[in-house]
Amino acid sequence: MEPILKINHLTKIYPGVVALDHFSDEFYPGQVHAIVGENGAGKSTLIKMVSGAVKPDDGEIIVNGQKMETGNPMISQENGIAVIYQDFSLVMPMTVSENIFLGREPKNGIILNRKEMNDLALKEFKALGLSIDPNEIVGNLSNSYMQLVEIVRAISKNAKILIMDEPTSTLSTSEVKLLFEVISNLKQKGVAIIYISHRLDEIFEMADRVTILRDGQKVTTELTSNLDHNKLIRLMVGRELTEEYPQRNATIGEEVFEIKNLYSDKLHNISFKVRKGEVLGLGGLVGSGRSETAMSILGYLPIDRGQVFIEGKEIKRISPSEIIKNGIGLICEDRKRLSLFQGSSVKFNFSILTIKEYCDWIVVNKKKELDAVNAYKEAINIKTSSLDEAVADLSGGNQQKVVISRWLASNMKVLIFDEPTQGIDVGARFEIYKIINDLAARGMAIIMISSDMSELLGMSDRILVYSEGRISGELQKEEFSQDLVLQYASKAVKPL
Repeated sequence: MEPILKINHLTKIYPGVVALDHFSDEFYPGQVHAIVGENGAGKSTLIKMVSGAVKPDDGEIIVNGQKMETGNPMISQENGIAVIYQDFSLVMPMTVSENIFLGREPKNGIILNRKEMNDLALKEFKALGLSIDPNEIVGNLSNSYMQLVEIVRAISKNAKILIMDEPTSTLSTSEVKLLFEVISNLKQKGVAIIYISHRLDEIFEMADRVTILRDGQKVTTELTSNLDHNKLIRLMVGRELTEEYPQRNATIGEEVFEIKNLYSDKLHNISFKVRKGEVLGLGGLVGSGRSETAMSILGYLPIDRGQVFIEGKEIKRISPSEIIKNGIGLICEDRKRLSLFQGSSVKFNFSILTIKEYCDWIVVNKKKELDAVNAYKEAINIKTSSLDEAVADLSGGNQQKVVISRWLASNMKVLIFDEPTQGIDVGARFEIYKIINDLAARGMAIIMISSDMSELLGMSDRILVYSEGRISGELQKEEFSQDLVLQYASKAVKPL
């Protein structure tokens, strides 16, 4: 079988950094070809060059035996290359069919032929085994269905090479299953799928072949059947990770944080306590109320009634400033949008909460600020070329460390991690887990919300499982099992 896409010696050099170094590979129709590697390995650069967003400094891209002009997105699209990014490019107020055929709508003269457009959309859905209303407003769809609309739009443009960048990062288990069914249908139609993901279980479930990148260079390409988890991780990080979850020696102390009878439009009678040194895991399906609990505790979402206590003292006014002042912090699931100022420096993002501590009267003492940032940079190993570097230029793991360092400098008593390793590679995950364990060892109370079952079971001392806005079950360490968590997560809970 001839490759539909062949890449020869593709290279991209930025000032002081070789982002991709003479990368060569072949991609075949009807196969899922995974590209894996730690953040900064070169995956994003590769995608950008294949899609035409970035022009390579050297090398060539060959599609169907013909050399393709590089650095031109339109040329890439004309050659059947499409990318489904994590951030959707859909027009939210428009309908499904309007998004699919945007810019190429069927018309009778100058009048839009909506019936034909809807019929064409339904035909595309049927071919992939989907059931979507073409008249539905895209903004009303779930993330998974928005993603499917993106895929259908690409396929309707005759895309034969589909690049999927972290396609399951915001999807529930059932939504991932639906996506995988669509991918299987695409394979049968001869579409070549380049699959980028940090979730190794997905790689072993879906990929036919795997290419490993490290530090901008290709390590190897292997049939997935020739790999196991340990071998793949070793190839990615260049070393053995002998334990997926580091050992923790925290001593669990007295209760430090409590919420009582919390009610809102999405939450029903949420009550729990957390102790010093404890990692309390919150499990459940996406939308079950876990993140809503965190946002409500911090005062970002309104509550109808309920109480929040820190060290036995009730916090009377639930607002972000009051909660933070009392030593409770939140690392949001969407760190790029909700936790970081993307256009600002590492230093600014670190000191935004504690800037008063570095002031002499009303003037910032730059040396004090710099010393503090450097101390935390070294303490949790934030990799950056400069403290003045834009935080947007850091890898996902290092962005997460910047957010963590900000809260550490604020002397928190309780820290809530919402999806702490989402979009973070396997090597950086281990570092985040070590940081969480170190914080617990210092006596901090940790609440960890996670959709990653392995992470939830591997890191928690105790697990509360959510279902339909309520706590449906509690598991002690000796009771942990994936089946039990899933049973509670899918349980229909009767209103109190």
